[in-house]
Amino acid sequence: MRASAKAQDVIKRDTLRFALAAIHNEEVAKRRDLTDEEVTVVLGKQAKMRRESIEAFSKGGRDELAAKERAELAIVESYLPQQLGRDEIASLAKAAIAETGAASPADQGKVMQKLMPQVKGRADGKLVAEVVSALLAAAPIGSGAAAAEKKEPS
Repeated sequence: MRASAKAQDVIKRDTLRFALAAIHNEEVAKRRDLTDEEVTVVLGKQAKMRRESIEAFSKGGRDELAAKERAELAIVESYLPQQLGRDEIASLAKAAIAETGAASPADQGKVMQKLMPQVKGRADGKLVAEVVSALLAAAPIGSGAAAAEKKEPS
């Protein structure tokens, strides 16, 4: 933070101040120092907050504020673990679907319950839910289709 203050990098300095304040607030709330994993969770919340702000500012036509939030998001993400890509999430989701035996979008909760601990801190929950939903919607229903075929008279 000192280096960014001396270099007069206002966005980086302010972003780091906000992140440190969020970490400090969490420490005060828990009445102890945070572990590395808890700090990662706090930074993840900061990143999510900025993603939501970018979306809101973009919808509202406030491109200059959205650009500022994008710059802040890049700084916060530099302190987070490498995020999983859509393809990596899809492969983990396919494995979770196979393990849980999920066959329809109604089983999304089971799959998410199995998958989220594996991707915690490395992927946005919204993106994971989107991938799982798409995979389950595209999955053949199997037993439901076979049952429908048996009911139809030939």
